[in-house]
Amino acid sequence: MPSRAKPLTPAELAAYEAQRDLAAELLQSVREMKACKTEVVSSLAIEARQSTGLPQSQFAALLGVSVRTLQGWEQGRKQPSGAARTLLTIARTNPQALLAVVGK
Repeated sequence: MPSRAKPLTPAELAAYEAQRDLAAELLQSVREMKACKTEVVSSLAIEARQSTGLPQSQFAALLGVSVRTLQGWEQGRKQPSGAARTLLTIARTNPQALLAVVGK
């Protein structure tokens, strides 16, 4: 599904889902995995969260964002803003500094 500037309407989403062949998509994914045509996604958000040792829900709360926003950053669907990017960099390079703020 190509990325769009605005979300699909319920009718557009229903039409898109109706035309999908999930079995074919799954089979294609398996073929790509077997052929090593997959990529490991790494992002600043993943590295930062892993540095703290916190699960997504706690890390998102620490940053003051929703879990969904954090997941978007981790999956590369969204990019964090300047301030959030700075916090993530601090968490990645000095996780204890960020954890000290919340008393962990």
